[in-house]
Amino acid sequence: MTSIHAITPADFDEWFALWNGYLTFYESDVAEEISRTTFRRITEDQELHGALARDDEGRAIGLVHWLTHAATWSPAGYCYLEDLFVVPDVRGGGTGRALISHVQDWARAHGSSKVYWLTQEGNTTARRLYDSVATHTGYTHYEIDL
Repeated sequence: MTSIHAITPADFDEWFALWNGYLTFYESDVAEEISRTTFRRITEDQELHGALARDDEGRAIGLVHWLTHAATWSPAGYCYLEDLFVVPDVRGGGTGRALISHVQDWARAHGSSKVYWLTQEGNTTARRLYDSVATHTGYTHYEIDL
């Protein structure tokens, strides 16, 4: 059975391996300094949150990161699920669903009115899961790098 726990400073090496797997999946590269800062913010600052999923042997098999923000369409804030990654050899076994559920429970307990996230259009494996647990809103994402 998969267990999920908040990321702690002792989890760095396992988190870093999963984080690099996530970046590789999205064909991205982040400087190690940024990765270390991200980890510190998750474990110390309280503005970013994160959890690891572990299998029965205690191996870290997935990660999730999220944050909350104020909303103009709701008196309660929203919870943005920013990163979700499960190692390839256990995908389809419920780990991603458990990580999403963990964020959903956390967000509900902390007063958020919804959880939302983005994914690449071609990420069909993840989208099958997302379509089963959430509503596709039809919005298209735009951004401007600064």
